[in-house]
Order: sequence, then C-alpha cells, then structure tokens
Amino acid sequence: MVVDPQPEIMSGSAEIAGRPIRVLWLIKGLGPGGAEHLLVAAARTRDRDHFEMSAAYLLPWKDALVARIEALDVPVRCLDVRDERDVRWVAALRRQLLDDPVDVVHVHSPYAAAMVRLATRTMPRSVRPAVVSTEHNAWSTFKAPTRWANALTSPLDAATIAVSEETRSSMSDRQRARCEVLVHGVDVEEVRRAHGAREAMRAAFGVDDGTVLVGTVANYHPKKDWPNLLRAARAVADRGLPVRFVAVGQGPLQDDVESLHRELGLDGIVTLTGFRPDAVEVMAGCDVFALASQWEGLPVAIMEALALGLPIVSTAVGGVAETFTNDVDALLVPSGDPVALADAIERIALDERLRTELAAASRRRSDEFDAARAQRRLETIYASVARR
Repeated sequence: MVVDPQPEIMSGSAEIAGRPIRVLWLIKGLGPGGAEHLLVAAARTRDRDHFEMSAAYLLPWKDALVARIEALDVPVRCLDVRDERDVRWVAALRRQLLDDPVDVVHVHSPYAAAMVRLATRTMPRSVRPAVVSTEHNAWSTFKAPTRWANALTSPLDAATIAVSEETRSSMSDRQRARCEVLVHGVDVEEVRRAHGAREAMRAAFGVDDGTVLVGTVANYHPKKDWPNLLRAARAVADRGLPVRFVAVGQGPLQDDVESLHRELGLDGIVTLTGFRPDAVEVMAGCDVFALASQWEGLPVAIMEALALGLPIVSTAVGGVAETFTNDVDALLVPSGDPVALADAIERIALDERLRTELAAASRRRSDEFDAARAQRRLETIYASVARR
C-alpha cells in the first residue's frame, strides 16, 4: 500500500496552483550503480509537462552519470562531502530547500533518508517538502547505525517504496505496513537498440562463434560476491568447456577482485573490463548473463539482460528469487556455492536448446520492467503526497 497523505499535503493533482510538481531526487552518489541508473531511466521517461525534476548527490567522485542526467534536462547539484557522515551536507541541503523549495524529496540512500527526514521536520510547514524514500536492499544488510536510524525515522516518510518483497519484509512492522513494493525498470527500447553492437563486441574480446560468452555487470561490492563468480569461472575452465567470461565492474573491492583473478589464473578466461560506460553494449555481445550475488534487491543489470534477450543464470537471492522460477525463465542456484554456479553455466553452455528457450523467456518478460511503467506509478505517488 501507499502511505496515506499527512494532513498538510494534498492528493490527486498532477499540478499545484497551475505549476508542475517539483521533485528533488537525492542519492549518495551518481556512479555507475543500479540505483543510479534507475535515475537516468526516470529522467528519460518522466512526465515533463506536470513534473519538474532535479537531482542532488553527496560524494563528488561518484559522478559518472551526472552528464547523462543533465543531458536529459534534469539539473544536478553535488553537496560535496568526502563522506556521507560529514553532516555538513544536511545543512547545505536544508538551505537549498529553503532558498529553492520543492514539493517532494525522493531519497535513494538509507542513511541519507534518515538525515533528510530529520532536517525537513525543522523547516517551516509552508515550505516543508514531503519525503519519499526507496529502499533498494534489505534492512538486515545495513550497518547497525543506519538500520537504527531508519527504524526511528522512517515513520516520517510520506511514502516508502521497496524494490522487492524481501526488502519490504525486512523493515520494522510499522513501516512494512506503510510500504509499497514497486519493481523499477529500465528503458527497454533503448537497451534493445544495443543489439547492433553484438558482433563488434565479440570481435573486440576475441570471442569466436563457437565460444559461449558469459557476461556480468556488477560493482566490486561485497553483496555481488565476486569470489563466487571467479571461482565458478575457474571450475568451468577446468572442465574444458568452450566458455569465456567478460565482467564489467568497479568499486571499493577492486584490488581484492584483481588479486583473486591473478591467484586463480583467469587471464584469457575472465576479462575484467573495469568501468565501461557502454556496459549494455558489452552485454549485447554475450550469450548468457550471470550474477553471483549474496543479496540483492532487483538488479538493474538483470533487467537490462532481459531486454537484450539473454538467458539468466543467477543466485536465488532477494528480488531475483521473487521474480524468476528455476528452469522456467532462469537457472537459479544457491548463493555462495561456486560449484552450483559452475554446474548451471556448464548446463546452459552445452545445451543450445535451453539457451534458446531461456532467451525467449527473457524477451517475453522484459516489458514487465519498462521504466515508463514504474515512473508513472512514482509520479502518482508524488502527486498524492506533494505539499500545498
């Protein structure tokens, strides 16, 4: 369900006093992560007639997607702190909201959401925005201070959104009852256009027609469990299978991932590309998409893989387990089990008919994850909670 509007906010109108509803998106960073890509898709599919969007982020070095959002006519401001715990950003945001009021602040980071809830409650009611938050991961994955701050402040939300039922179920009882599960999406048609890059990408990575190319896009973060993926790749190679891997990613565990890659002798087997702005085109060159995560909400990369018509091999975690059925529209394996992951990759690599069936299943399901559908629902929520 969507939270009921508070007494001081209006519902049902897509405009306020004849002007568009003003919405500020706030996120920790605008690096190449899943939640960040959702903002790009939202910017592209937004209702420009009835909503005026802007964005702000905290960490200046996480700016890979800033230009893409600005190119879609959404102004972006960096609050410019070296660490989100540097609360000077809260004061800067509050000043911005007083100087240039908005109707809704939509926050995509749990710690930032707790701070925004408190800051906005100190603002005069006449300019106080409604706060909407989206939870992208289960509360159990948060560090204890963030989890406590969320539990204490989340009732101040005008509306709370979760990207999966597992995420919603992890919340406090009070907040769970006030939360709506909304599966976000990608610009399906834009992703599909990347098909044209297939042959060029395979040539660039030196992959012939007889080799099955398994791809992944995942930040170097504990939840993505890169050791699981790399050990599975080593097992696949040891079985002499005609399989290669290409892996797009960057992040704080880069040294660890590259060290394990060397330790396992994966040169010529797994290509670590680092950050690629053309990650979708890289995936278009693949035959299978694989994900090895320990936990997830619902990854943007999987939605993009569906739009590309790639068969999915993934650990059965979070929103992935909720979305797919093993042997029907994906191959799902337990998390933290590289042998099981290798077995699934072997199975799909050796069975062309299975690859074809799962590819068709991906294409059938891809329209369920169209960003325009999710954006229309978000805009309905914005209109229902926007301040007068």
